[in-house]
Amino acid sequence: MKILFQFTGSIAAFKACQLVSSLVKADYSVQTVATKSAFEFVGRATLEGLTNRAVASEVYEPGHPMDHISLAREADLILLCPATANSINKLAAGIADDLIGTLFLANNFKKPYWVVPAMNTQMYEHPATQESLKKLSHWGARIFDTQDGRLACGEVGSGKMVEPDEVFKEIEKFKGTR
Repeated sequence: MKILFQFTGSIAAFKACQLVSSLVKADYSVQTVATKSAFEFVGRATLEGLTNRAVASEVYEPGHPMDHISLAREADLILLCPATANSINKLAAGIADDLIGTLFLANNFKKPYWVVPAMNTQMYEHPATQESLKKLSHWGARIFDTQDGRLACGEVGSGKMVEPDEVFKEIEKFKGTR
């Protein structure tokens, strides 16, 4: 099964790397996409080392002018993990100013699109983010719940990314239905 694994800029990127590692070990084919802000938390070499594939990060990558179409078409499952408030709100507004946004707009929801939020409590509970999550769900995306707990900023509350093994279990369930 082919998974298009999209990273955005969150401290939870280290948890997403654990998930990528588990998926590759379980013989899933994983192609990563990362925003510029994702590279502030996890390096290109890490993602390439985990998947043994180049990371896609630019809409107009030399030699790959149609990645915003082909990457989504090749995938069996599209996963946005970690999904920041910024990325969630941009997708819901139809903003395609990066590869993740263009991939989203090129998606027809015939393939599953899963969103795994990770952010500060205030950002998660903000009305804009909550409305955007509802909109994405209405359009056909599956939205994972966040966990309550201690966040990287030191606050305690909602917005913490679900544990990687829980997402892995859901992917295994999905694979079993195919």
